[in-house]
Amino acid sequence: MRIDESQRNWAVAAILIFVVALVVYLPYAAHSAHGPSGASPLGLAFGIVGFSFMIFAGLLGARKKVPVWRVGRAQAWMRGHLWLGLLSLPLIFFHGGFRFGGPLTAALMVLLIIVVASGLFGAALQHFVPNTMTSEVPLETIFEQIEHVRGQLLDEADDFVAGVTAPNGPLAVAAAARAAAVATEELPIVSEESVAPLNLFYEREMRPFLRHERGKGESLLDRAKSRVMFTALRTLLPLEVHDTVKDLEEICEEERQLRRQSKLHHVLHDWLLIHVPLSLALLLLGAVHAVMALRY
Repeated sequence: MRIDESQRNWAVAAILIFVVALVVYLPYAAHSAHGPSGASPLGLAFGIVGFSFMIFAGLLGARKKVPVWRVGRAQAWMRGHLWLGLLSLPLIFFHGGFRFGGPLTAALMVLLIIVVASGLFGAALQHFVPNTMTSEVPLETIFEQIEHVRGQLLDEADDFVAGVTAPNGPLAVAAAARAAAVATEELPIVSEESVAPLNLFYEREMRPFLRHERGKGESLLDRAKSRVMFTALRTLLPLEVHDTVKDLEEICEEERQLRRQSKLHHVLHDWLLIHVPLSLALLLLGAVHAVMALRY
């Protein structure tokens, strides 16, 4: 895995800060008469630095929302958000001497653990999901355009099927060409009845699949099952419409990829519905805890 310079710099800085904090904490904890305390000067220092890192991590969201805050590269901010947010956890543990204390402090510690864990989970998703999307969704489109593309696919499929039996459609053109080429032979004319299996398949399976009708056309979600269904369909249809069947099969494949892309997109972003609100709650309760500790 290739590590860019920004990531390397943040990782090195975070590790150095952690090592320095650990070197300071160990003798402090060992020689404190009543154990390490958040009220001691060193305990307060750990708390201030740890909470400052939490605030920095929270500023990433503000940077995205407020255009005038576009300071520095987004990637650098993201690296800082990840590493300093992660580093805040041991520093806050050093601050409290690995004790959860009263209800407010305990709630803060639990929130911090959940926020850091959800952040690491999100970082893992952002690393693996794009790679998965590249390999599984070669026809990837802009997420906001997915519904529009789906509408286009449905229109194309409707046109393909309608064109099969139209007067100037492929069946009529093929029949006329064969009649002209072999005028002495009686050629069978491909009739509307001969494409009835296509119309039945399209109305019962494929069109509901493209329209996302619940409980219909679900077999087409599976690429292997879909391939079997289209192969069987070709055996029931005249050779002249096999190209149309191929076009319809490709439309189904694109629809499957759009669904996969949509699912991966939600997996990539829905974790924020947990991470962001809990992060805001953590910062708010952290501020309350700091004010109460300083006042009382």
